[in-house]
Amino acid sequence: MAADAARAAPRQQGDLGPEAAARLSAWLRDYRTLPGVPDELFDVMRRPRADWLNLLAGFAEYPETESRSRFAAATRHIRDTGVSYRVYGEETERSWPLNPLPLILGHREWAQIAAGVEQRATLIEAILQDIYGPAKLIESGALPAAAVTGSIDFIRAMRGVAPPGGRHMPLYAVDLGRGPDGRWWVLDDRTQAPSGAGYALENRLVLSRAYPALYNSMNVQRLAPFFDGMRKGLVASADRSDPRVCLLTPGPFSETYFEQAHLARYLGFLLVQGADLVARDGRVYVRTIAGLKRADVILRRVDADYLDPLELNGSSHLGTPGILEAIRTGGVAMVNMPGTGVIESRALLGFLPKLCRQILGESLKLPNVATWWCGQPAEHERVDREFDNLVIGPAFNTYAGSGEKSRPRLIADLSSAERATLRARLNDRPGDYVGQEVVRLSTMPVLRGDRLEAAPFVLRVYAAWTPEGFRIMPGGFCRTSEIKDVRAISMDASARTADVWVLDDKPTESTTLLASKDDVKVRRILGHLPSRAADNLFWLGRYIERAEATLRLARSLCTSLMVSDSAIHSSGETLEGLQQLLIEWGALDKDAPAGSSLEAARCTVRDQDAHGSVIYLVRAARRTAASMRERLSADFWALLLNLETELTDAHRAPQSEAEALEQVESALQILAALSGLSQENMNRVAGWRFLDMGRRLERGINACRMARTFAHDDATTDDLDLLLDLIDSQISYRARYLVGIAMIPVRDMVVLDCFNTRSLAFQVETIKHHLKALPTLQDDGMIEEPLRLLLPLSTDIETTEASYLTIEKIRLFEKTLMYLSGAIADRYFLQGATAVPTIKLASMG
Repeated sequence: MAADAARAAPRQQGDLGPEAAARLSAWLRDYRTLPGVPDELFDVMRRPRADWLNLLAGFAEYPETESRSRFAAATRHIRDTGVSYRVYGEETERSWPLNPLPLILGHREWAQIAAGVEQRATLIEAILQDIYGPAKLIESGALPAAAVTGSIDFIRAMRGVAPPGGRHMPLYAVDLGRGPDGRWWVLDDRTQAPSGAGYALENRLVLSRAYPALYNSMNVQRLAPFFDGMRKGLVASADRSDPRVCLLTPGPFSETYFEQAHLARYLGFLLVQGADLVARDGRVYVRTIAGLKRADVILRRVDADYLDPLELNGSSHLGTPGILEAIRTGGVAMVNMPGTGVIESRALLGFLPKLCRQILGESLKLPNVATWWCGQPAEHERVDREFDNLVIGPAFNTYAGSGEKSRPRLIADLSSAERATLRARLNDRPGDYVGQEVVRLSTMPVLRGDRLEAAPFVLRVYAAWTPEGFRIMPGGFCRTSEIKDVRAISMDASARTADVWVLDDKPTESTTLLASKDDVKVRRILGHLPSRAADNLFWLGRYIERAEATLRLARSLCTSLMVSDSAIHSSGETLEGLQQLLIEWGALDKDAPAGSSLEAARCTVRDQDAHGSVIYLVRAARRTAASMRERLSADFWALLLNLETELTDAHRAPQSEAEALEQVESALQILAALSGLSQENMNRVAGWRFLDMGRRLERGINACRMARTFAHDDATTDDLDLLLDLIDSQISYRARYLVGIAMIPVRDMVVLDCFNTRSLAFQVETIKHHLKALPTLQDDGMIEEPLRLLLPLSTDIETTEASYLTIEKIRLFEKTLMYLSGAIADRYFLQGATAVPTIKLASMG
């Protein structure tokens, strides 16, 4: 703490200690800028800029080992909380790549950027108002009709529709790069469904944790006011005072799903997929366990073409049938409005400078990359004449055969045959292409090891409409390239990210998203749980419990075959029953040789292809949890990832039965921590009830299966002893029965004992308590199907005497639990087109 306090104020080079000064000098001396390319660290006279020098001096104060350990500790947060992204076409997610150094922008320069972004957002909103309104720009010839209607993102169904709050585009983002002349240039407009704001939050969290004193001392402007304004703007677009705001995601396979979940959690919005919504009578509703609940505002991250399979892309599974009609009738506010993506077409870029002068009466403060749409004869001729020196790109956001959005092509990088093919296509359909000037981006310093290197970068800045007007995020989302190519066209290759620190000239006040006491109505129920979330939580509980049960079997397998005097169940039918149960569960191959304990243990725990193995179940749990990250704490997610790492680490592959047993015990401890976390840290609302019901149902089924396997009529003492091990009841049994192990009391403890937390009876009573606490769809007083199945089962268990408990009765209990699982799904997991609750829509809130 004292060391942190000493570094509270950034120092100049002369104020540093010898080691820090030498380190900073080496950074500056060895830093190599790219020829003819401006750099953020040095001015035109190759003098370090003051703000950057202060930052680097602060970093130099940390010894190399401490700096690395601080950043490593902070970036562990990235792994532990699953901060990730997905590259298009890849099945697995990648961990979020973050540079230790932020991009630094002074307050004066930032004021110019913010003014330019606000002007551009205002201009684009005016163009959208005209395109989907009177169309005077097209009528006057200021904007060619083909440049608008040729875009797949132009939604004719939205013409004449009044947007909520009077704005088509409440959220806007723009990609900027600094050109050779030192000015900031617009590379791309993001008007469809701007992404990355959640990642900007994560970048800020990691760096502020790694270097808190440095962060506070440099007067970095906070991000919270932007998000507060954004949230207020979304709420203001609704027609109710207490609206339900949803964030519509394409789902867990989206490239930026984590960011969407993080943003929904941070802003307090409901994260939904298209199947979670239903459009009825001009309104949109969320499918919840309590029936359909109205969605007032939808912040979408789904491209407009996929929103409504009835009116737009009929093959879409990401949208909701009828949602466009609900938008047209004003039954839901959509942000951004469908059709705003038309502005992202490169065909329009070349018209914006003239339109700005015509509409706003002023020149663009942030100029475009020079762009010529080839749908005009003069521009086509110019592009054809300068073909070899340009970037040729699609005029509209079309898709290549792979499904990926087609990208601009730098002619200088193409072969002769590729150039000829592209030129022929351009001349055949010139309106489909634009020519653009090759942009050479400026560079910024990044740390690689202990060296400071120059990297090209692009800055994404966000604007959100609030009741007070546009608010610009002070900072944004910065991407850097690992490749020493400063042409904007190459920024997608090997990209990393950096936080963006906008410095103020005075200390900044701490801000939060806390509302005033008069703005919030007290609640003790966290809204209405979407059916999909209930489904996922239910199965998350089942996967975790099934993994625990399999680990207990694996533990018994290890101890059964260890060569020692204390080994138990070492031969005979007990071992066969143990292995047979593992085979039935899909955790062990049926051809596994008996007595091969180490291989059997390895397969049970680590076989990634066996559908019943522990690692298979843990990965299923992780995938299920990934689809609802906004509902799980960072600690829960970290434990789940630690468990997967524990079971897949090649260096931890067991080489002996003792090592296999140690790994199993370690995994069981992590599962115990997960269980404790869910019991002690989750609010007792519907989400927790479904998670716990999944565990209880799975545990009850497993108790029945284990009882049938090891407490059959011809069971031996070893069988019954193993069964007590599997249900973790050895201590309880021996404290209660001093005469030794006997069949009837063991069956009673496993199946009928309501005081044993591992028994079937305890699970049934707990599930009954959960079901009675959940909402009902009808108010006619009739019992719903899950309780209709469960109540007779509960009564049967309560009234059965242990001496009359047979294997057939246990089998009947197990079948009833299986039916109960289906009844819970049918009642609460309202998905699909035919899943319509019986409650009247008119009475829904």
